[in-house]
This record gives sequence, C-alpha cells and structure tokens, in this order.
Amino acid sequence: MRETPEELERLQALLDASLSRSTSHLRSIISSERTLTAEQLTRVLTGMRTLALSTVTAKGEPRVSGVDGHFLHGRWHFGTARDAAKARHLAARPAASVAHLRGEDLGVFTHGEVEILNPRDGEPAADWPYLLGYLKDFYGDDLFDWDNEVVYYRLHPRWMTVYAPDLAKLLTE
Repeated sequence: MRETPEELERLQALLDASLSRSTSHLRSIISSERTLTAEQLTRVLTGMRTLALSTVTAKGEPRVSGVDGHFLHGRWHFGTARDAAKARHLAARPAASVAHLRGEDLGVFTHGEVEILNPRDGEPAADWPYLLGYLKDFYGDDLFDWDNEVVYYRLHPRWMTVYAPDLAKLLTE
C-alpha cells in the first residue's frame, strides 16, 4: 500500500460520493455489505492488474482494449505504445473508463480523464521519475525504450465504485 492518509481519505470520499449518486439498480447490487473501503481496496489492488480500457474514436465509436493497470496513490496508471490507436484516442479525447474484474469476486469500475505522464513533447508529470522507477522495477529497466516507445497515463477519476462480496476471499488470492 503506497497511499498516504490524505490519498485514502480522497479515495474514500470518491467511493462514497460515486455510490450515493448511482442508480437504484446499481445500489441494489453494490451495497455497504458488498463493497470495499478505500484502505481495503488498496490492499487488494497491488501489483499489475489487467484493465479493460474504454476510449472513443473521432466518430464517437466506443473501443475497448486491455492494458496493464497499476493502482498507485488511489488512482489507476497504465501505458501503451505511443503509436497505438488508444494513444491517439486519448490524446484527442482524454475521457476514459476502466474496469478491473476478477470473475464474480471483484469489480472495480472507474470513469474519468487521463493525464499523460510522459509526453513526447513537453514536461513530464512532476512524479514521473518516481513512477518510472516503480515501472522499471516491475517490468525491468530495458524492456522498452521508456522515452520513445511507451506513453503512460494516470486516470483522474470522477466516479469509481467497487463490487466485492467477500473481502476475505480477495485477500487470500
């Protein structure tokens, strides 16, 4: 768990607000008995987690693809090749949704806007050196040309909810 108390507080406020303004149908599925707190979520989402990433084409057509997601400091971080279609979509239209699913045991659903962490032209995010160190530790120092081949994003969530009927089961996986 890498989150500060302030980050956990912000994440908990987001989770609470998102669920409270959800439809009655969603609240009938995700209740206080079938969700996680921010602190529990950060204990469950360690390492790399496969995400389904949804972007939109210039014609407004939805596209979904898989990315490696890392939940750090209460936000999803993910990357792709600089020349990937999803990179073009996100450069033009930064709104995105991601979902992480583990069968019927866990569903984490997030909508927001992405921030490019390592733009080709321009200043990287202030915490890019820290994130790059984390990513190199995870993937290896020489897996990519980190400056030219890959682009990384942070999803700033506007809405996030979690379905998890059994925390104990998640913590034993």
